[in-house]
Order: sequence, then structure tokens, then C-alpha cells
Amino acid sequence: MSLKTILSKYKEFLKSNYKLSFKSYNDLHSWSINSISDFWESIVKFFDIEFDQSPTTVYKFNDDFTKTLWFENSKISYSKNVFKNHKLKTPAIKYQDENGNYIEVSWGSLKMKTLEFQKILVKNNVKIGDRVAGYCSNTPDVVAAFLAVNSLGAIWSSCSPDFGYDSVHDRFNQIQPKFLFYHSEYMYNGKIFSLDSKVEKLKSSIKSISCSLDLNTKSVFANSKENINLTFTPVDFNHPIWILFSSGTTGKPKAITHRTGGMILEHFKALSIHQNVNKADTYFWYSTTGWMMWNYSLSSLLIGATLCIYNGSPVYPDKGVLWRFAKKAKINHFGHGAVFFQNLLSDIPKELISHDLSFIKTLGSTGSPLFKETNIGLNKLFPKAHVVSLSGGTDVCTAFIGGNPEMDVIPGEIQCKMLGASIEVWNDNGMEVKNEMGELVLTKPFISMPVFFWNDNNDEKYRNSYFSKFNNIWNHGDWVTQTVNDGIIVHGRSDSTLNRFGVRIGTSEIYSAIKDLSYVDDSLIIHLDHSNDNELILFVKSISEIDQDELKSVIRQKCSPRHVPDSIFQSHDIPYTISGKKVEVPIKKILMGKNPNDVVSKDSLRNPKSLDWFVEFYKNYL
Repeated sequence: MSLKTILSKYKEFLKSNYKLSFKSYNDLHSWSINSISDFWESIVKFFDIEFDQSPTTVYKFNDDFTKTLWFENSKISYSKNVFKNHKLKTPAIKYQDENGNYIEVSWGSLKMKTLEFQKILVKNNVKIGDRVAGYCSNTPDVVAAFLAVNSLGAIWSSCSPDFGYDSVHDRFNQIQPKFLFYHSEYMYNGKIFSLDSKVEKLKSSIKSISCSLDLNTKSVFANSKENINLTFTPVDFNHPIWILFSSGTTGKPKAITHRTGGMILEHFKALSIHQNVNKADTYFWYSTTGWMMWNYSLSSLLIGATLCIYNGSPVYPDKGVLWRFAKKAKINHFGHGAVFFQNLLSDIPKELISHDLSFIKTLGSTGSPLFKETNIGLNKLFPKAHVVSLSGGTDVCTAFIGGNPEMDVIPGEIQCKMLGASIEVWNDNGMEVKNEMGELVLTKPFISMPVFFWNDNNDEKYRNSYFSKFNNIWNHGDWVTQTVNDGIIVHGRSDSTLNRFGVRIGTSEIYSAIKDLSYVDDSLIIHLDHSNDNELILFVKSISEIDQDELKSVIRQKCSPRHVPDSIFQSHDIPYTISGKKVEVPIKKILMGKNPNDVVSKDSLRNPKSLDWFVEFYKNYL
């Protein structure tokens, strides 16, 4: 007999406490976006979220989304809600690095390490509202550092060590941190890298940094003691919890600032109701400290789940390393980028055949669209697992559309609009469309929208980022289709869609159509829409000879005759951001004659040398 889902328990809670019952998930979703106060209040009560001061009002709508008020006059603490779980017998963290070092950190040990860092921060006069930065690998120490920062009401922001100096400086200099946590060295792909010179340069160039701590010297987790006197400073519900940064591929990174209470409520809902993460489950999502999925994964601790962390390359020394970690840590929820799963199926590691991984309940995918064929392949490898595809982003530090444990998965579609998110698909005329491609929009305020952008006078950047296309409607910039099943297909970013002769399709459709050709290792398609030109160029990464006629034929048959490329070129590599997103718009701008330094920061790329090839291509061919 199968256990009840958390969604099912939540619906029973609504029936008992609010006298509400729903015939379908769509009816429940409609209630969540039309009775916004009651919905978010029910989330607080269902998950027993602790407030230090209760709100006077839950939700006060303002025609200007950015001025909408949430949980007025209330006070809350993220870290206090985390450590409500400190008496659990299961570990708080399971951790492994590239060298195979594996540790389990108890709740008591995590609390003691958090207290150690809290004392250091207090000694260095870190107070509520101060910014604290982390230039760190993904380790348990960094989790404790964040919790210590949060316990004081200070504001966290982090970059992973693979970010170059300029990228880190561009981010941290905007927010003027008082304190810097860092790792003086880190390992990746079997090599050790020093950060000492970059850190010294940061400390000398960002004058606000008055103190710092090398976590390489503070990595030991001692056995816990009883009665650890960790104190918590409650903050206003709308007080910033952390500052995340946009990718920096379209100019200086935007300092996206999130509200404390919004993150707590949204992450409880998203992880528990939509991904069915239970207390004492083990939760893993491969990430670095520079991607919003690190922050999202942290919230598994809110639920009382064990946070699993892998520090290093996901394919070193081989493609089976994460699956060996999954077996050792008994991971129930395994998450990664869509590209990882796509590559997995092209070369299946022996661990997926020889190991019993039946304890994996969900496979989570995000970062880019999950192809239909990839979803089907994962179903065959993990017949008992629920494939959960998410789409949202740094802007909201969660997903708008995601999983539903009580619905069948239709490969190629994201299952549902998530509760509380008033999602619609609009055409360019601002009309809702179904079974037709359009813009993903939010028609009502959402609790995890940014509270503001740091140093953004009059919310100018904020408004330009989301509200410039439709009046007082959040336009997310994703090109999607809502299907007849009420699922969502994500085709790519709307600013990189392929508009040929009045017909638009997403770039992901081209990539999906040709990915199984033996000579296609990767691809990038760019639409150059000069005023006097309308050219479609396909770049194919391949180590063998490509067949242009076959490529065109496949695209003609699987996509449309209008979107057959005018030109096809074999490239050395395809550029990706550090968080794993294919770089389309900056390449388009370079091929239209823009200065490369003005459209993309090399430090924001996982493979920066790949950019040089496209710069040379522009000089020689266009």
C-alpha cells in the first residue's frame, strides 16, 4: 500500500480546517491564486512554520506588483525554523568530495559549528542588515556559515570558486559586504586551485570588507554538546535573506534580493507539496554556491530532510561518481541539470545497471528544457521514480511550474502550475492562449518575487526586467506552450526564439530534433534578424564530419521547413554559463557586430575559451 503524498495530506488539512474540498488539482490551484491570503496562511499552519511575531495582515494587493505587502508587521527567522529539527536522529548533512572523503554531520554538530561562526561574526561586529559574502566551495562549513549569518539577521551572498576575479568583484562590490568567508583552495576535476591571490585582491579592492575567514582552516565538525546556546535574531518577513545575481551574460549582474519569509513559505510548499520531500528523506541537487539551486536545496533542512552535498566535478573520475554517492548516502531525491541527464543517456554508467537505486523517489531536472526522449529514457532507468521537471529561476529562487506527485508525467511537459503562482501564457497582444506558444507571465503577485534589486533607485532595473512588455504583469521571458493537458512545454528564452516569416519556435526544438544524430555532440542555433537580413545559422559541435543535408532534412521534418538553417558550421565548442545554461543571446549580439566585452563577461562562462571561436567567426565570415 503506497504512502499518502504530502499533497494529499495538505488537501485533507484544508478539508478539516477550512471546510474546503476540490475535485481536481486545477480547482485547488485556482483557489490558491484567488484566495491568496487564505492560501499562504494555510501553508504556515500546515507546516507549523514558527513566527516570532504574528502578522497583522497576510496579503495586501497593490496594482504595482513591486509594492504588494506580505505578512505585515510579522517577524520570523529562517535559521530558527531550520533548527526546530535539531533533535532528529537522522544526519543533517551527508557530504562527499572528489577524493572520496565522506562524512555525515549530525544536527547537533551543525548547530555547534553554526554557533562557532556566530561568535566570530559577533566578535567582528556583524549585525542585522549587514552583508556577508562567501567565495566558497559547496561544503557543510558553508551551510553553517550561512545559518550563522542568517541567525544574526545579516544578509548572505555567495559565488562559487570557479568564478573569476572580475565576476566576483562585479557582484560583491555592488552589495559592499562587511565580512568574507572563503576557501583558500579548492579541487575540481582532480586538480587543486588556489584562490589566495584573488581573495587578497578582493579584500583590498572592496573597502567594506573589514574581516574574513578561511574555511579551509575551520572544516572540522566536532561531536555535538548538549544545550548549545544558539540565539536567533528575528527579522521582518520582508527583510532580505540573501542576494542572488543574474548570470552576467547580458551586462553587469543584477543583485536580486529575496525576502526572508517568502523563501521560507515558498520552499516549504515547493519541496514538500510539489516534490514530496518528507522529514528524514535524503535530498540532493548537484549545485555550486553560485547557483540558486544551492539556496533552494538548503531549504530541505527546513523540512527536516538530510541535505546531501557533493563537492567537485559531477563526472570525475568518471560518469558514475554521483551514482556511487547516491548509493552510499541512500539519496531519495536526486536533482541535476537537464543537460546532465541528456548526457547520461548517451553513455550510461555501469552503476545504473549494477547498483540497486530503487530508494530514489524523484529525479529532479532544471536549468534548461528536459527533452521528451530524455524523460522517457529516465523512466526506463528508474521505473519507480517520479521525474520532476522544474522551471523558474534566480529571479524567484524557486519554480513557477513543476511537479505533482499525484499526476501522470507526460514526457516533454512540465506537469503543472505550482500552487500560489498565477501563471498564464500570453501572445504579443496580451491575450491568454492555449496549445499555442507564448510568453510565460504572472498575472498576480507571487510571494517569492524579489523584494527589490540592491542599489536599484526607484526600482528602475526591477521594472525593466519584468514589467516592460505588459503593464503591471510580470513577464518572465520564457517562451512556452500550455497544452490541452494543462501541462507546460518550455521552448527556451523568448529573446532567443526563432522568428522566421512570422512563425516562432523555441531553440530547444531544434536541439531536440538533431541531438540523436551520431555526429552531433552539441549545437547552437542563432537567428540574425538584421533590418535587411533574416538569417538562421546552426553551429554543430562535433569531432567527426557532419552531414549538412541530413541536418536540414531532419529539421525540415521534425520542426518546420521555415526553420531550416540557411548556413551550418562546425564549431569547436558551445558556450555555457557556469550554472549550465546555453549562451544564446550574447552570441547573437556578437554575430550582429556588438563588442564582445559589452555583451558577456568571460568570467560568467563555464568554458570561456569557447567564446573566442565565435568572435573569430564573426570577423571571418560575417
